[in-house]
Amino acid sequence: MLSTDVGGRAVEERTITVPSGRAVTLIRFDAGRVVFDLHIGSSDPPVNLATIPQDRGPAIAADEVRFLLAAFNGGFKMNAGQGGVEVDGQVVSPLMDGKASFVIDANGTAHIGVWGSALPTRGEQVESVRQNLPPLIADGAPNPTVGTPADWGATVNSSMVVARSAAGEDAQGNIIYAGGMALLPADLSAALLAAGAVNAMQLDINPEWVQLDAAATAGAPLATQVPGQNRPDDQYLAGWTRDFFAVMALTSVSPRRPR
Repeated sequence: MLSTDVGGRAVEERTITVPSGRAVTLIRFDAGRVVFDLHIGSSDPPVNLATIPQDRGPAIAADEVRFLLAAFNGGFKMNAGQGGVEVDGQVVSPLMDGKASFVIDANGTAHIGVWGSALPTRGEQVESVRQNLPPLIADGAPNPTVGTPADWGATVNSSMVVARSAAGEDAQGNIIYAGGMALLPADLSAALLAAGAVNAMQLDINPEWVQLDAAATAGAPLATQVPGQNRPDDQYLAGWTRDFFAVMALTSVSPRRPR
C-alpha cells in the first residue's frame, strides 16, 4: 500500500521483474477512490488560442493540494506529432483518431483506449484528453510493434534502454502507471499485462521527463516513486514545463465528485 484515504486503500505500489530481467515500478490508482486532472506545462503543449483555466496550469492548483495523492508525467511534446490534447473542454491541439488516449470525464474518472473507436463512449462527458502514439496494449493484446523500440520515440544518445513510462487501465477501471529509468517498450507492456491492464499507452520517455510522486495520505508531502528519477518530489507543486496528471482522493468536498 502506498497511499490511503478515509476509506482505506487508494493507491498501491509494487515492482515487477519482467522477462528481460529489468524492474518496472507499478502504481495503481483505485477506481472510485481517486479523480484525475490534466495540467498544461509552462512551455508544452503550447496553448495557442485555447483558454486554459488557472487551476489546470503548470503547478498543482490550490484547490487540489489538500486532496492530492500523486502526480505523474504526460506524453511527448506536441512537435512530435503523436497525438492531440484537450483540457477542460478546450482543444489545445486537435485530437487524432487511432491514437492511444488518456480520457478524463467531467466527474474526474479516467479511461484509456483508442480515440475514435473504443473512446469516447456514447454519451460520455469528456473534459480532458491526452493522446500519445498508437496503443501499447489494446483489448488485452500487446501492440505487434512493441518489440521494435524505434517505433516508440526518439531517445537520448539513440540508446533504446532508457527511462520510459506508460499508463494502463484494467478490467475494473483502475488506472496503472508503469515506469522505470532503463526500460524497453516491451518491458512496459509485459509489466502492465502482468498487472491486469487491458488497454495501455506509452507516456513520456527519457530521463528528464519520467516522474511520479505520491503522498502517504491526501495532502501529505510528496515523495518520488520511480527509483532514480531525475526530478524532485515537489516539481509538480513548484510548477513544470511539461503537461502532467494530478491524482486526488475522491471525497464529498474534493474539487471533483460524481455528478
